Amino acid sequence: MADIADYGIRTTLKSTFEETVPKVLDALKEEGFGVLTEIDVAKTLKAKLDVDMGRYTILGACNPKIAHASIQAERELGLLLPCNVIVYEDEATGDTVVSAVDPARMLSIVDNPELAANATTVKQMLQQAIDRLG
Repeated sequence: MADIADYGIRTTLKSTFEETVPKVLDALKEEGFGVLTEIDVAKTLKAKLDVDMGRYTILGACNPKIAHASIQAERELGLLLPCNVIVYEDEATGDTVVSAVDPARMLSIVDNPELAANATTVKQMLQQAIDRLG
């Protein structure tokens, strides 16, 4: 299993899942992100597979200006958008984990040097959003 440091930005909080999700949404907004999608993974898996799991939400975060510039530079980039941010309850500790994809790492698979600066900027913005939580 890969280490989260290889592909994500992570923090663990003592707050509850219910307290954390709105804080994450606010922190993303403060950094210029909108949330395009919000997927309740536990609810979806219960409905589709009748399996139970702890609370786990995927937020699809996007900075419109940077996304537009990036898609202009690489038309197929939408395959890698939006930036996923996950919020889940660590059932063993009761803590809430928040992780965001590392866009610089993810976009490294695209051979387009024009995207490097955008990826670095978005990574910094996501890191700042995560830092706001703790």
